[in-house]
Amino acid sequence: MPLVSVNGEKRQVEEGTTLRALVGEMGFLDRPIVCEVNLAILSKKDWEGTILREGDQVEIIGFVGGGCAPCVGD
Repeated sequence: MPLVSVNGEKRQVEEGTTLRALVGEMGFLDRPIVCEVNLAILSKKDWEGTILREGDQVEIIGFVGGGCAPCVGD
């Protein structure tokens, strides 16, 4: 299973996991967020086609009153 970094924390994902699946697993699909993979901000329409691979760095940023902050899952 690939090991990726999500907001600075290591996380194992199933082979073939998409960014959309990861966001869903973490419970953020219904929230206003921005996702970045390896320093590239991805449009929501690209999440399903983005397969996470070993060593990828994912940042999930949520919007809060007055600014934005990394999302914390589970």
